[in-house]
Amino acid sequence: MRNIGDKLNRYLRRNADGLDPSPGRPSEKRGLRSATGPSIKDRHPGLGKSRAEKPVHKPSMGTNRSAKMRRENRVSWMFLTPSLIGVGLFFVLPFIVVIYYSMIDNPIRHRFVGLANYGRVFRNEAFRVAVANTLKFSIVAVPLAVGLSLLLAVIMEQKLPWKSRFRSFFLSPMMVPTASVIMIWQILFHYNGLVNVFLGHLSGAKIDWLKSAYAQVPIVLLFLWKNLGYNMILFMSGLANIPRDQLEVARLESASEFQIFWLIKIRYLSSTIMFVTIMSLINSFKVFREVYLMAGDYPYDALYMLQHFMNNTFKSLDYQKLSAAAVLMAIFMVIVIGSLFLTEDWFARDLE
Repeated sequence: MRNIGDKLNRYLRRNADGLDPSPGRPSEKRGLRSATGPSIKDRHPGLGKSRAEKPVHKPSMGTNRSAKMRRENRVSWMFLTPSLIGVGLFFVLPFIVVIYYSMIDNPIRHRFVGLANYGRVFRNEAFRVAVANTLKFSIVAVPLAVGLSLLLAVIMEQKLPWKSRFRSFFLSPMMVPTASVIMIWQILFHYNGLVNVFLGHLSGAKIDWLKSAYAQVPIVLLFLWKNLGYNMILFMSGLANIPRDQLEVARLESASEFQIFWLIKIRYLSSTIMFVTIMSLINSFKVFREVYLMAGDYPYDALYMLQHFMNNTFKSLDYQKLSAAAVLMAIFMVIVIGSLFLTEDWFARDLE
């Protein structure tokens, strides 16, 4: 009985493994090959493979990322193209024409003279006076505009009564027409105006504000009155974006208010200071309108600005000298603004 049981177990194992149960024959897998021909697996090689064994081609992450970047670049250039065309047609191309005019003798003969027109400009006494007055005005007015507006923004950051009314008061000059402002300034700074009346009660001496060495004082005050409000709002926005946790940590470390202002607030305001400085510098070169309305084409020497020189040169149709002066002014502005960018980058390098 034991032999019969052993034989039955061997038979069942062979049958379960797919082997031929007949004795005396070599062991072969039934499903692979039959006596009459190839098996189903031989006729269909891929039938026995599982789904996990089949190669699956998936796009790599780098391919998807590069395709997405190319698509975003195309969309960005599509939106930028109209602006680039406008800048090229109305700014870059006219400036190239100005450079060309600055190197020819006149617009009719178009004879190339090189840098001769620039020499004429440098030798012109009116140009030197205009440059000196404009630089003097900018050196005085721009730092005052930046410093006073920052001071006002710091004051307005405190808890003050009627803060919104003060803010509206400083923004009101932006809504007043320039002609009305000039009329008020003429009433104030006329030889018999209110300022001289007040000074007469104090010292008894009157000042001819628009025809003396003090001629730039009313223009500086007008410039400050017009620009302080806008600059103050920019600084208030910058102060509101400073991380409060750093200010609280500094106060917990017993830092003084001056240390907090100089070491934390000023560093975070570096980009705002640069923007306000650039805008104030550009506005200082555009003060010609106010000076023209107050003193005319040929004002007192202290009020003769670079815009006066440009305007009078244009009236005389001397396009070559005008173009050379415009190119020199553009080069100066590029140098100054580039220096401001480098200074801001150095000052705020530890905030990245």
